[in-house]
Amino acid sequence: MSTHYPVVIVGGGQAGLSLSYYLAQQGLDHLVLEKNQIGHAWRSERWDSFCLVTPNWQCTLPDFDYSGPEPEGFMVRDEIVDYLESFVKSFNPPIQEGVEVVRLKQQAGGFQLTTSQGELTTDQVVVATGAYHRPKIPAIANQFPRHIIQLHSRDYKSPEGLPDQPILVVGTGQSGCQIAEDLHLAGKQVHLCVGSAPRSPRRYRGKDVVDWLHRLGYYDLTVDEHPDKENVRHKTNHYLTGRDGGREIDLRQFALEGMKLYGRLTDIGGTKISFQADLKQNLARADDVAASIKRTIDKFIADNGIDAPEETPYVPVWEPEGASLLLDWHAANIGSVIWCLGFDSDFRWVEIPVFNGKGYPAHHRGITTIPGLYFLGLPWLHTWGSGRFSGISRDAGYIAKQILTRQQFMGLSNINSINEVALGS
Repeated sequence: MSTHYPVVIVGGGQAGLSLSYYLAQQGLDHLVLEKNQIGHAWRSERWDSFCLVTPNWQCTLPDFDYSGPEPEGFMVRDEIVDYLESFVKSFNPPIQEGVEVVRLKQQAGGFQLTTSQGELTTDQVVVATGAYHRPKIPAIANQFPRHIIQLHSRDYKSPEGLPDQPILVVGTGQSGCQIAEDLHLAGKQVHLCVGSAPRSPRRYRGKDVVDWLHRLGYYDLTVDEHPDKENVRHKTNHYLTGRDGGREIDLRQFALEGMKLYGRLTDIGGTKISFQADLKQNLARADDVAASIKRTIDKFIADNGIDAPEETPYVPVWEPEGASLLLDWHAANIGSVIWCLGFDSDFRWVEIPVFNGKGYPAHHRGITTIPGLYFLGLPWLHTWGSGRFSGISRDAGYIAKQILTRQQFMGLSNINSINEVALGS
């Protein structure tokens, strides 16, 4: 590597690669630093049966839309890796894999990066590492004995990789529900701690719900326009699955089939696990969100005179009457615990005063108050699609435009004009 670049992008996932594409199109010299391997998170931090929950037609990396035979399908893990690698081959980005940035600080005229391969300086820097860095495993996990295997959802691979014993799954976001389903379909006895995550229908009135929301303009709604404003960035995603062509996840149905459901885990003492008495309301709240989505679609159909088939209202198939508040893990023969509680962000290596009181980057559309410092790939950086295959192209194009404008302003580039069409809006 050289020791100075006009722009350095930290992170070689879909966010960093999308930005690299736009900078390359404009002829701006830059470098992408990737701690691991291209596609690492998809390749190594997903379970074997993992697939997208959004249809393939929403995979729209810059000038590289999904072109496979199943636009309404859902790519599985290896197909996602292939899609990303094919995008890389389409423009050959200037990327260095296996290079970790351990420190970023501001200096006169730009920034200094300390990496596992030495020091670099740059005029502008983009942090494109996403927001999911440290797996959340609560301290209470230490109350389980050492012979019980404990995994974070990031490290779960398959039912066959666990002891042939019942399994406790903690958390019902997308990962928790999909992993619980994966285990359940494999015939495992699953004990599931149900939180407040919302659920979504998969198909409704003849179309995938993602299709309806796309038509409604939901995916163009900005964080500033959202009713919850910036709080939406920290909300749990709705649970559903793209498995086997896509379907809803109904935890009530799982309960009918033998899965054991509980409220939130509160304590572990001796061999006893305690739960909150909130299972009934958590399930009801998830159903209410799904019903609300359907009502929004119904109104859109009526307002626009769309011919769409009617559907019968959802009726709960199971109610948690007298739900248990205690589980004896020893008597239940629990052999493993999977923590599906998400991730914390970790930007401690960015030694620049640009974070709020919770350690989260303060920005507007990825632009910070520090000239030349940007963030890309964060949840709801601008819209729901920020950081996802569906919306990262727009975000990357916007940041690229800011970078190029600043390079011109500083007299650090021989670029005479910016291609508005290529960079999007």
